[in-house]
Amino acid sequence: MSQAPGAQPSPPSVYHERQRLELCAVHALNNVLQQQLFSQEAADEICKRLAPDSRLNPHRSLLGTGNYDVNVIMAALQGLGLAAVWWDRRRPLSQLALPQVLGLILNLPSPVSLGLLSLPLRRRHWVALRQVDGIYYNLDSKLRVPKALGDEDGVRAFLATALAQGLCEVLLVVTKEVEEKGCWLRTD
Repeated sequence: MSQAPGAQPSPPSVYHERQRLELCAVHALNNVLQQQLFSQEAADEICKRLAPDSRLNPHRSLLGTGNYDVNVIMAALQGLGLAAVWWDRRRPLSQLALPQVLGLILNLPSPVSLGLLSLPLRRRHWVALRQVDGIYYNLDSKLRVPKALGDEDGVRAFLATALAQGLCEVLLVVTKEVEEKGCWLRTD
């Protein structure tokens, strides 16, 4: 199998799902956890648990193609004994204790396109960041392959750029113990 000139092959140890339908939340969960643990069906079941009496479920697309909200991501992580902690964008990124964080899930504005035609619309898109073998990666499901961000400084620079563009939300994926102790935050 040949690859495009200049394209970097995906490191064999990095799990990366590519975008399908509006399933970026499912892909972000699996990419941050580095294995396929969730499917569209699993996310739909979470939606039903979150709003059992709703005819039109408020946690996903009306068309049933995905577009899951943050409640689905948080419930999915809780079901695994993990937690999602909102990063307060007013804090300096130097206070983020990255070694305590399993991964990050960002919600970003994303342009809408039909083939080569870019539309003047923006939709929300879930993106995972994760350290694998000492290197942080952008595991955006819209990328052909994971993009290496480098060390802690590289991921902080990526986060600073994303946050500076506005309309970016950051979730820290942590263990329950890290969440309870609050040790995802440096106080020194």
